[in-house]
Amino acid sequence: MKSLVLSSAFLCATFSGLLAEEEFRVFTNTQGRQVKAKLVSLSGDVATIQMENGQRFPLKLETLSPADQEYIRKNGSSTSGADKLTPEEINAVAGQQVFAQAPLWDSKADEVAQRLGLQPESKTKLQSSFRSYPNESFKLFGARPFSAAMYAAEDKPTGISLVYANKGDLFGAKGSGEMHFDRDEVPKEALEMLAKAMTADVEAITKTLSAKLGEPSKMRFGEGAGRETVQRWDWRGHAILLKEVEAEYVGLEIVTTAFADKGGAADKTSETVIRDRVLANLEKRENGDVVIGDLPMVDQGPKGYCAPATVERAMRHLGLTADMYVLANAGGTKLGGGTSMRALFEGVGRYIRRKGRKFDEWNGEMKIKELAKFIDRGVPVIWGLSSTDEFNDTANKRTEQRKSVTNWAEWKTKVEAEAAASGLRPDDESAHVVLIIGYNKDTNEIAFSDSWGERYKERWISIPEAEKVSQKSFYLVNF
Repeated sequence: MKSLVLSSAFLCATFSGLLAEEEFRVFTNTQGRQVKAKLVSLSGDVATIQMENGQRFPLKLETLSPADQEYIRKNGSSTSGADKLTPEEINAVAGQQVFAQAPLWDSKADEVAQRLGLQPESKTKLQSSFRSYPNESFKLFGARPFSAAMYAAEDKPTGISLVYANKGDLFGAKGSGEMHFDRDEVPKEALEMLAKAMTADVEAITKTLSAKLGEPSKMRFGEGAGRETVQRWDWRGHAILLKEVEAEYVGLEIVTTAFADKGGAADKTSETVIRDRVLANLEKRENGDVVIGDLPMVDQGPKGYCAPATVERAMRHLGLTADMYVLANAGGTKLGGGTSMRALFEGVGRYIRRKGRKFDEWNGEMKIKELAKFIDRGVPVIWGLSSTDEFNDTANKRTEQRKSVTNWAEWKTKVEAEAAASGLRPDDESAHVVLIIGYNKDTNEIAFSDSWGERYKERWISIPEAEKVSQKSFYLVNF
């Protein structure tokens, strides 16, 4: 429903009597249409009202009768009892120093991250993120989040995302980065364990928030594969949203009330702007390296979420909002991790296309000529491979040595000799997904990026060596 007009569906909604009768009044718009609802908040010239079935809608004041406008201006600042709570009282509920006198959206991102103990994850010209994988002693809103992340734009937070019990982290590996391959066998009772942990988290969080903020309303939130029914609490321009995706994860987001009122629909950036932006970030170095710069990082943490995390990076690079946990759900990621790229393609392909992007694939040998067609446009290529210990040792060594090369003709000869003598081979136990982000035609090398944090943002390997561990599968989030 557009904010300027009350739709017929809005007027004809069934009242469920979830809230007390005296909390509602009849609002009339400038065309004489009426609806029974409760005033929730006022932000500038936009009021948010809530119907008796819990649905919320934003309305511009100018679309309402003079009497309603006067009522809203008079009562808008005091309609929510929760807004009377101080930041200290809300932080006591949260169990951490989440809020301050200034709204999150007017605060400096690094200061909020420091309060929450979040580490820098990624920083590009337009966006940044912070993320930590807390230990068991860390609690937020009455439960332990396995992943705590904050996204920001222009050094201002745009949202906080907490993931509690979930099928990835609950049966995760013994460490992050290259250690994420080292994980115990998932127990037979894993699904029962997951369901029990999710139920406990939802109950604890709901009880904690409701005790101070009152009973939540319910609404639909998210886009495409990530659209779910959530419970919602509001406090001073912040919407706290709790969702439970069966057999997948429990998530909590803190977003602006305006964003929540829109149901989580993100503003779209034109394709022309994105094309120009990614092309401007293409680095052409004196030694012949061509590399996509300013690429967002997502740290998958101690679990097998390389595919969802890598797709999230590719999507964010092209101006699309994404979340690896939502993508893991859509792609049928297994307990503890491990995702079929084909399943992921089928699960999120329609969602990406609705966003105005393509999701393509091809199979075959790795060729710089083929890769360059996309890298030269600023589009990274998703590559499936066997990330064995030998492969990582080679890539790490090669990347470090490259930093001191002065004679690139000699370097090419050295790399060719090492590649010919290499014993690299595929291994199903180390199946992995990365982004190919660059190439050097003269030395016959590619640059790739793992979803393991900044240390792994750019590594190099030769084409013959890459071919020895390649699954011969390539995917693109493309224009």
